[in-house]
Amino acid sequence: MKGSIEQLVAAATSGETLISFPTDTVPALAVRPDKAKLIFQAKQRSQQKPLILMGATPASLWPYVTGTAKERKAWQQVADQYWPGALTLVLPASAKVPRAMNPTDPTTLGIRVPNCEIALEILQQTGPLATTSANLSGQSPLLTMTEIEAQFPTVLILASVPSTLTSSTIPSTVVQWQPENQWNVLRQGAVKLEFES
Repeated sequence: MKGSIEQLVAAATSGETLISFPTDTVPALAVRPDKAKLIFQAKQRSQQKPLILMGATPASLWPYVTGTAKERKAWQQVADQYWPGALTLVLPASAKVPRAMNPTDPTTLGIRVPNCEIALEILQQTGPLATTSANLSGQSPLLTMTEIEAQFPTVLILASVPSTLTSSTIPSTVVQWQPENQWNVLRQGAVKLEFES
């Protein structure tokens, strides 16, 4: 199903329909966080694999994580340096996160602000959305709206994507915050983090 940005925003806000849109990495499947189970069902995804909460700004994502003032300062510094961009931060989840986002470990949450105008325009209007790559679990990410429409006919996709849009086929880098105030790289992707020693 094809739609405009306005239709994707309305569908995401209602929470009844999965939507798909381009990002700075691979296209996303997205839904309202409390309806995250729809993504697991559509992708046939294991409940062991959590989803990422994508937002238009760091400020829209901070309420979903919890930490000390010192930790938040460290997270903000990384966000200032790498967001918007292909970096996912896995942080301690706050009580605001629906369990459906990470059914087997509700204590952590991956968050990201993508560097993509279309994605940011949608997220600005919907608020943070539960996201993952658009593909059946275990298969390669689908890279075009046409491929996504063929594999997920009930997902609302963007009808027109500018030909000038440059996305990467490399997924985001995923780093997890450790209690001893350092980052652990879970997946090396598009961004190489430089840590201060």
